[in-house]
Amino acid sequence: MSRQGGNDKGKTSGRGNNTSKSKSYARGNAPIKKQATTSKKTATTSKKTSATPKKASNSDAIRLNKYVANSGICSRRDADVHIATGLVTVNGKVVTEMGYKVKMEDEVRYDGARINPEKKEYVLLNKPKGFATTTSEYKGRTVMDLVANATPSRIKPIGRLGRNSTGLLLFTNDEKIVERFTNSNKGVERLFHLELDKNLKLEDLKKIREGFKIEGKMVNVEEVDYVDNKKNEVGIKIKNTGNTILHTIFDYLKYELVRIDCVQIAHLTKKDIPRGNWKLLTEQEINTLKML
Repeated sequence: MSRQGGNDKGKTSGRGNNTSKSKSYARGNAPIKKQATTSKKTATTSKKTSATPKKASNSDAIRLNKYVANSGICSRRDADVHIATGLVTVNGKVVTEMGYKVKMEDEVRYDGARINPEKKEYVLLNKPKGFATTTSEYKGRTVMDLVANATPSRIKPIGRLGRNSTGLLLFTNDEKIVERFTNSNKGVERLFHLELDKNLKLEDLKKIREGFKIEGKMVNVEEVDYVDNKKNEVGIKIKNTGNTILHTIFDYLKYELVRIDCVQIAHLTKKDIPRGNWKLLTEQEINTLKML
């Protein structure tokens, strides 16, 4: 069942702590980012050569066999067998030691494929202006602030929307879905509503529709047309994960993009998601996404 990231009373919802009242991001109140404090560690001059990665010693580390089992590959007992036979690597190194512990941020692979012990989550955000699409903590207000309470799983945005662009942005920790979106041969369709600084000439509309070359490189879109017969508003469908191609096309044709709004990703729309809010995808929406 989907959950909204905000409501009319200005509260955010999700799996985070909702005991204190928080402001609705849809009303332009961005969360106050807490600056992370880091402690400096004394660097050691001596180096040890080892065939296995350095053991994790922090409290959030878990046993490697549990990590593998939680990812859905097999049982913990079978995980011990796979580890012993050298099928599991941690940060690029084969680990065969029983009881070895890893951190959540480590890169663990089974038979060459990266695995993740967290529950797969899928969050759809209706992004407002003024938020950067990045996981960096040093870029001011980011989309990660908006979905902070959506799930404890470490989700990331698929693709990008510019800081001043708005609309749908999908977050997940499902690597297979990410690969499906970023596959250069297939990709996933996204529909944008664009507003231009002047009317788009019919000859330019036809040029975009048919495809054309820019600096020797062919530029193609899936679909393009006027919106409600308004010549300065265009609906355009692309499979690119970013929106750079939109700037490329209209800069070349001498139009300025006044507004960029992603209104649909595959079968997912903005229905019932106010600007600045999010929802968890339903089971049906997830299953459809996996069949793309």
